[in-house]
Amino acid sequence: MADEVRELSYAQAIQEALAIAMERDERVFLMGEDIGVYGGAFQVTGDLVQRFGEERVMDTPISELGAAGVAVGAALMGRRPVFEFQFSDFATLAMEQIVNQAAKIRFMLGGKASVPLVMRFPSGSGTGAAAQHSQSLEAWFAHVPGLKVVQPTTPHDAKGMLLAAIEDPDPVMFFEHKLLYKMKGPVPEGYYTEPLHEARIRRVGQDITIAASAIMVHRALEAADSLAQQGISAEVIDLRSLRPLDHRTLIDSVSKTTRLLCVYEGTRQLGIGAEVSALIAESAAFDRLDAPIIRLGGADCPLPYNPQLEKAAVPQVDDIVAAALRSVRSGRN
Repeated sequence: MADEVRELSYAQAIQEALAIAMERDERVFLMGEDIGVYGGAFQVTGDLVQRFGEERVMDTPISELGAAGVAVGAALMGRRPVFEFQFSDFATLAMEQIVNQAAKIRFMLGGKASVPLVMRFPSGSGTGAAAQHSQSLEAWFAHVPGLKVVQPTTPHDAKGMLLAAIEDPDPVMFFEHKLLYKMKGPVPEGYYTEPLHEARIRRVGQDITIAASAIMVHRALEAADSLAQQGISAEVIDLRSLRPLDHRTLIDSVSKTTRLLCVYEGTRQLGIGAEVSALIAESAAFDRLDAPIIRLGGADCPLPYNPQLEKAAVPQVDDIVAAALRSVRSGRN
């Protein structure tokens, strides 16, 4: 474990994790569009090409399917590639390799082969990048057996979960909300890992559980501050991992608070909130509910370019506060 804790941005924490992994294991290498001299579309890889050379920090052509196939093949041959998509939206071009190859090979070969591959996805809205560069597609991947899907929320977790993902024997889809890249927080020096299957309770509460992911965790915490001023104690759960989902933490929390609000940026219909809601509905926590479960997700439309419309299309702090108030006031007391 590291001794010193510093303030790093989310992007710096990811870059530090990549450097540590490459120093610890010569099998680790990076792939992606413009990740070399340019330093990545969001400057996350930075100077890693100068530190480790072009053979381990590889710029790829604008061919996501082909590059993803190279990454899967390299993983099968014993390497540990970390593949960066410029935007998570571009993963649509590589779904054949991700869904039909990376996720299935271990099962199809009876466990005699594995695909130790990490794919990094800058995702989410809020940067004015419009409909084809702003989507939150993590629920697509969480639907696929054979994949792990994580969404770290803090710089600390971004570093620790990325190091754990690189060491994992199976493919890990690593989603990074673009608005988090500049957010700062305490990060230990050196090597450490965070589990890829556990949620975190970011704020303890008694009246309602707010289960959130990615940037929505920070908005939920801000909403919880506002709710506290109105006498409502909200418990905020950072899902962190979408596949596997931490059932026990969610069930225990809802059993205590008796109310559930799911907040996520992806489209509300068939989103991660639907799975969290079903989990509670099928568990003993259902009998403890004092109000209907509320799902607060993205609007059922492509992300607009107009800044005001873009903001209106995904949950904001005021939306979370209003939904929580509705739940608490409508339930049995």
